[in-house]
Amino acid sequence: MVYLAFIFHMHQPYYRNLLTQEAELPWVRLHGVKDYLDMVQMLKDFPGIKQTFNVVPSLFEQVEDYANGSTKDKFQEFTLKNSNELSGEDKLFLLQNFFSINKDKVIANFPRYLELYFKKERGIQLNNQDFLDLQVLFNLAWIDPSFRNSIPELKNIQNKGRFFSEADKVTILEKQLEILKQIIPAYRKAQVENNIEISVTPYYHPILPLLYNTNIAKEANRKTLLPKVEFAYPKDAAQQINSAVEFYKEKFGQMPQGMWPSEEAVSEHILPFIMQSGIKWIVTDEALLFRSLGKKKRDTKLLYQPHVIKRDGLQLTIVFRDRNLSDFIGFVYHGMPEADAVNNFIEHLQNIEKSFKGQNTLVTIAMDGENAWEYYRNDGHDFLNLLYQRIQESPFIKTTTISEYLKAFPAKSEIKRLSAGSWIYGEFGKWIGNPSKVKCWEWLADARKALEQTPEADSLAWKQMRVLEGSDWFWWAGEDPDGSFDRLYRMHLVNFYKLIKKDIPGYLTA
Repeated sequence: MVYLAFIFHMHQPYYRNLLTQEAELPWVRLHGVKDYLDMVQMLKDFPGIKQTFNVVPSLFEQVEDYANGSTKDKFQEFTLKNSNELSGEDKLFLLQNFFSINKDKVIANFPRYLELYFKKERGIQLNNQDFLDLQVLFNLAWIDPSFRNSIPELKNIQNKGRFFSEADKVTILEKQLEILKQIIPAYRKAQVENNIEISVTPYYHPILPLLYNTNIAKEANRKTLLPKVEFAYPKDAAQQINSAVEFYKEKFGQMPQGMWPSEEAVSEHILPFIMQSGIKWIVTDEALLFRSLGKKKRDTKLLYQPHVIKRDGLQLTIVFRDRNLSDFIGFVYHGMPEADAVNNFIEHLQNIEKSFKGQNTLVTIAMDGENAWEYYRNDGHDFLNLLYQRIQESPFIKTTTISEYLKAFPAKSEIKRLSAGSWIYGEFGKWIGNPSKVKCWEWLADARKALEQTPEADSLAWKQMRVLEGSDWFWWAGEDPDGSFDRLYRMHLVNFYKLIKKDIPGYLTA
């Protein structure tokens, strides 16, 4: 039997400005109405399908902030501006930002939206009704098609096609908030009913080994360029883990069993913190399994089983994702007809079943649960519905949550030492190593030292530091196409120095 474990990871960076309470970018709200709720609701039609959803506490915190009205974003404000009163700067903002969704798979589904897109591309000036329609269509297109078709008010607006009203904008934003309010209760209910398992990530999505010590990057790649001042705060790594566990207990009424370390980044150094927190299993990339066991070639016999690490009377189970199958869904299948993509996936599982005839195997699909679907037709619903149907009907595939599988088949293979690395090339180069990323770590080290020297720092200052430790600022440093994440990182740093009442370093305002 092939036991198939899907783990869908839900994450967005921390966009909220702690001083203004405004979100600088809208992606929590927009992915919230497109990806988080429908992914769970879809399973109602497939009682034979079980899955694991991994949530990042800082994401769900931001979802709650929208739902209770304590946060708004600039894109909401630009949506609500009357189209007859837009300034030149307002119009430029709309043109630059309100086409930010997949053109071929989303914009093309709305003839009026596509018409406006080509007007912009050809430099044709938009009139007031054009801008009003753009404000509506951007927010409407981001809503999952299942909600656009099932919520009467949204369906009516969608059926208009064009010539929208100012009232339509208000209706759409109201319905978005209603969807956001349903997310956490839906996850909680599905877990109580044993349809899903919910795992968790350290609170603000930090790269744990690099919080422990940036020098660990060289364990994964000796050529890594390190910051001139090492960042080494093991207690910060522990705090990010423990606060995530506490958040989970508060929201879901029980202890989490599993953890997805941010970016599947692991090392020996962080394992005691995870074990001591009560977490029972983690997931990471297959490359680290083979490196930990000294294998130079891919070995599926080792891959398709859980492994255990034992330390000081505690133990932690590790499952390793099948990188190929995970990446097929994440990055390849959207370019194929749904039937062909599903056939290809099932054929791979058939080959696994034939290779391990009579044995139970655990095949782990661990992937981003949100960003892939806008590249699929119908936001991935056609692909996923067909995939789930085929799996549910299969006599040799059984979906499982990780904890359910481990209860029936505890790990037997022991790993003596876990190699350091992440899901990207088995190293940390996406977050450290080029001059821009190194500079960000040096700025963070300066800020962290300043915090240590400020005993009167309040909880908000500490929260701001935890936000700054998130992985996303380093991911984009030196690779940010429009500079938005660089501006966010600088904003968070400037706010931090304001919170501890220290002079803002010149390099942040230059």
